[in-house]
Amino acid sequence: MKKQLVICGGGSSAHTLIPFLKDSIFDVSVYTSRPEKWHKQIDLEWHDPSGKVMGRYSNELKEASSNPQELIPTADYLVFCMPVHKYRVCLQEIAPFINKDKTVFIGTVYGQAGFNWMVDEIKKQQSLDNIVTFAFGLLPWICRIIEYGHIGVTYGGKAVNYAACYPKSYFNQLNEELFENIGFKWFGKGHTEQSDNFLSLTLSVDNQIIHTSRCYGLYKVYGPTWNKKEDVPMFYRDYDDVSAKLLADLDADYSKIREKIKKLFPQKRFNHMLDYLALERFSYQSQNTDVKESFVTSQTLVSIATPAIQNAEGLWEIDRNHRFFLDDIYYGNCIAKWMAEQLNIDTPTIDGILHWAQTIRREKIIDDNNHLILDSKDLNAPLKSGIPCYYGFKSIEDCID
Repeated sequence: MKKQLVICGGGSSAHTLIPFLKDSIFDVSVYTSRPEKWHKQIDLEWHDPSGKVMGRYSNELKEASSNPQELIPTADYLVFCMPVHKYRVCLQEIAPFINKDKTVFIGTVYGQAGFNWMVDEIKKQQSLDNIVTFAFGLLPWICRIIEYGHIGVTYGGKAVNYAACYPKSYFNQLNEELFENIGFKWFGKGHTEQSDNFLSLTLSVDNQIIHTSRCYGLYKVYGPTWNKKEDVPMFYRDYDDVSAKLLADLDADYSKIREKIKKLFPQKRFNHMLDYLALERFSYQSQNTDVKESFVTSQTLVSIATPAIQNAEGLWEIDRNHRFFLDDIYYGNCIAKWMAEQLNIDTPTIDGILHWAQTIRREKIIDDNNHLILDSKDLNAPLKSGIPCYYGFKSIEDCID
């Protein structure tokens, strides 16, 4: 009898994951707010960087539903494919319906922001002692959506992946049932290494430093607005030295946090807690040393636009409600800043980005002394931010898994 795997959310990764689970041990369903948009057959195209089609894949959905009672009680696996800031919201929605009479695997294909803290939150609330938590450090593939609910595109898989799970003894089962079947099986590369802890995933940074430093860099170069949509630079194709320097400086702030934690907990293995370029070289087995060059010359990133909207004055500005803020500020830079405060580490670039973000968002995030305003309604609104103290953590020790 097949196991039941429910994908929570309809992100680009869902459109890749579903076809790659063809001929696996799973029946696949989707828990989504837009079930009417999902076709019975989900197709995926594999393109090389020039756009040449290298392969086509497809798989049938068992069901798509917005009702957790229809999907969650029978689920053996729950896999999150949605923006990071929606993880906790969705976990709260589905938690009452998770089956307590069998082992249920709950994981995400992108493990930013302490995914284990989020799952532990519902485990305590619902007395779920039968949960296995897992998360990839980075998405196993580069992927986009061609037609929502129907067709996705992938530009290939990572050379190497890494994932954490708890309890750790379940890694081999996860690897055999899921990980190998969504990567190596199709590309002949992309084996998944076991990361010893989820904290390495939280502090090995990708989106949370790429997106926030680039948006801040655009502000520093161009100011808050553009006259016409055509004036807005492309996010990667027009990547400049200012953004590259900010990314490097932001990564340096994170590196201070990473290195201090490694020194404080020498008995722990943080071999996957990497800086940006080391992480890029690990994942792609590349020799890349130039951040700007890697973005400008990427044929898979060239068409990505800067998230800009027209304001009431008719000018164009960064979309303050985009996931680059909701994911990467509240479930990214704010987490790092809290850890830095616990460790008495100065983080000038994180501070600069948070001051800028609170101006753009018209909120209170950080004060004039560069301390997080933890009692601000803008930060501590329910489920809005993933700062460790909002899970009840009082120190760095509480964050160590």
